[in-house]
Amino acid sequence: MGTSGRLTNWAGNITFSAGRIHKPASLAELQRLVAGSGCVRALGTGHSFSPIADTPGDLVSVADLPKIMTVDADRATVTVSAGVRYGELAPHLHTAGYALRHLASLPHISVAGACATGTHGSGNSNGNLATAVSAMEMITADGDVITMSREADGDRFRGAVVGLGALGIVTGLSLDIVPAFDIRQYVYENLPHEQLYEHLTDIFASAYSVSLFTDWRSSRIRQVWLKQRVGEHDPPKPGPRWYGALPADGPRHPVPGLPAANGTQQLGVPGPWHERLPHFRLDFTPSAGDELQSEYLMPRRFAADAMRAIVSIRDQVAPVLRISEIRTVAADDLWLSPSYQQDSVAIHFTWLNDVPAVTPVLARIEDRLAPFGARPHWAKLFTTSPAAVSRLYERLPDFRRLLRSHDPAGKFRNKLVDTYVPAGR
Repeated sequence: MGTSGRLTNWAGNITFSAGRIHKPASLAELQRLVAGSGCVRALGTGHSFSPIADTPGDLVSVADLPKIMTVDADRATVTVSAGVRYGELAPHLHTAGYALRHLASLPHISVAGACATGTHGSGNSNGNLATAVSAMEMITADGDVITMSREADGDRFRGAVVGLGALGIVTGLSLDIVPAFDIRQYVYENLPHEQLYEHLTDIFASAYSVSLFTDWRSSRIRQVWLKQRVGEHDPPKPGPRWYGALPADGPRHPVPGLPAANGTQQLGVPGPWHERLPHFRLDFTPSAGDELQSEYLMPRRFAADAMRAIVSIRDQVAPVLRISEIRTVAADDLWLSPSYQQDSVAIHFTWLNDVPAVTPVLARIEDRLAPFGARPHWAKLFTTSPAAVSRLYERLPDFRRLLRSHDPAGKFRNKLVDTYVPAGR
């Protein structure tokens, strides 16, 4: 809640313009609310930095709906209520002997919000979080409850999963699960850029999940976080000198100056998947807290060139930056996913919480990354024009038609959706 008494997002850079904020305690109550509203949007954990959840009408949190986390071993799925956070779901799954294939860098976010915006973790073979969705339940504009599934709805389902909250209020999802597994996490420091560019493919393939952290101030990557899966064919432990980088002599936090205790266990100590795949522990403030974020995804083959492009303007980037993270994401077939049909590299920026200072830097970054087809993350800050976004997300015309069929009156639209997915005729 902001000082004005109005609700804000996690970072405080968005003050929601909703006239009313609701926390229904039952599905029937939510159905009545949606049916009677002229304009309504769902709010997850508020961890988006763009105004993607904003609305001048009714803002709805689904966090108080009855919590559901039901494992179906025969179908290898778990069905969850939309307000469940990954930090709640993961221990429940692990206790039952199961896991999700991938997690984001923090466990504090809601399942529905993360999937609706194409949020992701890291790893050459790991798609974004929405790729795990096999079915979803939502409330439509007239208050009815419908179910869509990968099996029954095919391409329409692939258009709906990363739906930006514009098709209806998602109340539940079914996610693919796998047997539980363990991870070892190592941190290396001061990876030289020349080694990175020369061995980029091998470096990103060296672990189940790989994250590079840099402030762009020098010709070295500050930290490399390697998350290796423990199993029958364990990868070898990285050596004492790894592509010119040295092992950290103790736990580290990705953001300089912040306490390492906030991060997940390192130093190669094996542990459950959900206690290693995120960077941050659920019981601590994730990342820096007082920050803004942006992210751009582009074909992985452009990774080195894209990094060089950022280096060329580092004198503008570094003064307003806390840390930058570089990861890989596997291709998928979800229409509005930033990694749609392309194995991607993602360059993430954690900024100082200063919108006027950061905004012109975003424009410079987008200009430098434009030749590589950089797609902005829907839930982060970006200044990319609607025309450019339309070229980058090739299924936007299909998504526009899907919106018209699900919500012809535009009950679930907002300013961001109107800007980048205009209704048309």
